[in-house]
Amino acid sequence: MGLSVHQLLFFLMFYVSTFSIVSSASFSLNTDREALLSFESQMSQNPQSLSFSWDPNTSPCNWTGVTCDTRIRRVASINLSGHGLSGSISPSIGNLSFLTSLQLQNNQLRGPIPKEITNLFRLRVLNLSSNSLDGSLPSNLSKLIELRALDLTSNMITGIVPNQLGDLKNLTILNLGKNLLHGPIPPSLSNISSLTVLSLGTNSLSGPVPNELGRLQRLQVLDLTINNLSGTIPPSIYNMSSLESLVIASNNFWGQFPSNIGYTLPKLLVFNVYSIGDLGALNEINLSHNKLQGRIPPSFENFKNMLSMDLSSNMLNGSIPNGVLNLPSLSHIPSSIKDCQSLEKLNMAGNNLDGPIPDALAEVKGLEFLDLSSNQLSGVIPPRLQDLQAMKFLNISFNNLEGWVPNRGVFKDRSKAYMEGNPKLCIHTCRKTRTHRKLLKVSEKRSTTSTSSSNSLLKEPFMNVSYDELRRATENFNPRNLLGVGSFGSVFKGVIRGVDVAVKVIDLKANGYYKGFIAECEALRNVRHRNLVKLVTSCSSIDFKNNEFLALVYEFLSNGSLEEWIKGKHRKPDGSVGLSLEERVNVAIDIASALDYLHNDCEVHVVHCDLKPSNILLTEDMVAKVGDFGLARVLFDASDDCHHASISSTHVLKGSIGYIPPEYGLGEKPSQAGDVYSFGVMLLELLSGKSPMDERFEGDQNLISWISYGFQSNAIMEVIDPKLKGLIDVSGAQLHAKLDCLKKTIEVGLACTAYAASERMKMRNVLRLLKEAKGMLIKGN
Repeated sequence: MGLSVHQLLFFLMFYVSTFSIVSSASFSLNTDREALLSFESQMSQNPQSLSFSWDPNTSPCNWTGVTCDTRIRRVASINLSGHGLSGSISPSIGNLSFLTSLQLQNNQLRGPIPKEITNLFRLRVLNLSSNSLDGSLPSNLSKLIELRALDLTSNMITGIVPNQLGDLKNLTILNLGKNLLHGPIPPSLSNISSLTVLSLGTNSLSGPVPNELGRLQRLQVLDLTINNLSGTIPPSIYNMSSLESLVIASNNFWGQFPSNIGYTLPKLLVFNVYSIGDLGALNEINLSHNKLQGRIPPSFENFKNMLSMDLSSNMLNGSIPNGVLNLPSLSHIPSSIKDCQSLEKLNMAGNNLDGPIPDALAEVKGLEFLDLSSNQLSGVIPPRLQDLQAMKFLNISFNNLEGWVPNRGVFKDRSKAYMEGNPKLCIHTCRKTRTHRKLLKVSEKRSTTSTSSSNSLLKEPFMNVSYDELRRATENFNPRNLLGVGSFGSVFKGVIRGVDVAVKVIDLKANGYYKGFIAECEALRNVRHRNLVKLVTSCSSIDFKNNEFLALVYEFLSNGSLEEWIKGKHRKPDGSVGLSLEERVNVAIDIASALDYLHNDCEVHVVHCDLKPSNILLTEDMVAKVGDFGLARVLFDASDDCHHASISSTHVLKGSIGYIPPEYGLGEKPSQAGDVYSFGVMLLELLSGKSPMDERFEGDQNLISWISYGFQSNAIMEVIDPKLKGLIDVSGAQLHAKLDCLKKTIEVGLACTAYAASERMKMRNVLRLLKEAKGMLIKGN
């Protein structure tokens, strides 16, 4: 029997509808595929897992890190956490209209967050943490109304926290910590009633804490640490009964805490501001990096469940209450402890504690970490501390300790034991019959007579500074304050107590970083010369992650490096570029004066080992100063009874390529002749304007041979800096004087760079000849 017309129409409509749905799904999945392929194309480093899996000819639902909604055949989730992605996030990501979760954390992504990401109105989870994203937060993030978790921690995001974030009513987790955000905390965040975690720590936020935040009655974690917030903590914060972690250290808060805080915050487990003994359930307390004064309250002995206590970097004084020393559960406390056998970490750095280091510390057999630095502790180091076999880190620097340093246990490894800044402490084994001669100490007070009277900060001999003070001085080590990067770390401009300084943060990943740090301290602590960069102080501490932190603080020199002047990156007040011949000779004399002093006149002779233009800094008056002693080596006479291990390994090349003397490549030890060679190369570069690594030097030709050929061919004007040539274009006696000076100076440079170390002149002779060259200029004028 045939089908009726109505039946035929029904089957035809069903077929067309089914075909349309399938085609629509296929078309939509193609849209997702194109969006993902566009995302992949923005990656400058495409991991193999993506390149093999993300096949344009296959369904994206089978690609690594991609999950589809099987009902509608659309991409619903992307999880490429820790895949080594490097590049920017493509705006095409906004075309994945059914995406509910985007997790790209722990990669090397850079650039701004594309505004198209706010088109993903179904998104519930957005995690872009631990990348290098910059730019400001998209202002229309409030369009992501389904968002439950927003984590942008550990990036370089700038700008303010948008008020519109308060419109994300379903948000439970908001992590914006460890960025470069500034401005106030918007009160509108209090509208997110479902919020359980609010993390804004380690930014540059300012102003008061909004009282409205107290309305967040589901909040469990509030992290505002390391900002520039000020004022008092609103009373409403202390009524957030669900709060378990309150982290507000390292701000500018003042005022008192309510006496009933133990009752209004009953669930509090982590509280890193000054607390009260009624919080009997407290197991972690961090009051570090504040301005707390006075004694530790006896009520602290009520913390019977305490596991971690940090009171470092305050102004506490007096002794430790006996009850605190007997907390049964303690495993991390900053103080001398007696009967707490479970104690592992003890940090009381940066206070004003006095008296001796208690010998009873040696009874805490499980102690692994001890930091008592930057106090007023006196007396000798308890010998029994060397018997603590579990000890992995010891910092007793910047106190008033004296006597001999134990030589076993943690004291054997200078990368684990920090003792500088104790003027009466001896760290080298010397024969007792001659302890008064050349006995190296951890730190030496420096004379203030050579310091400019206009700079009160530099008059203080080795002032104490904390990690937090350096962090604030450099605006959280902001990249815009970066002055340069050297072999052992990065140098930031900072302001400490109203004075500009240069803060060299040691790179703990650099090979031999600790030896470089010690070398610089050893080399600079006993030197005083107008042509050496002045060391203000050093800092050996831990950061807020309990990681080791080392830094050196120098005077700041406003005219940059000699390298920048040679390359024409600086202009004089009259707009001209380049140094005159007289200025170049003066710079050479300044450097030679510093080296002559280091080689011959300072208390212990020092070899710099890394002379190059980038390590020569200029003052406002164009006085040259030698800096960066990270590779320096202190020399001792063979007859000296103080047996000193080499500061740095002698079988590793010392210096920078192009400036290293040839004998170092053959395994010779660092020497004064090596410094002379490096100085000679730098002098020839100063006159020619060409680096020893200039790409025009090929084969056997180098800067030395090129200038030597010009010198011997009477073609001096062909090898000097073009910027200098224009300044010598004069006539008569003045021209002859400048040419004579130039020839004399080049002759000195070539003599300094003789291949055989024994044929090079001494720095004292170099200085004398350069002064003669300058005399020719003066006579000609």
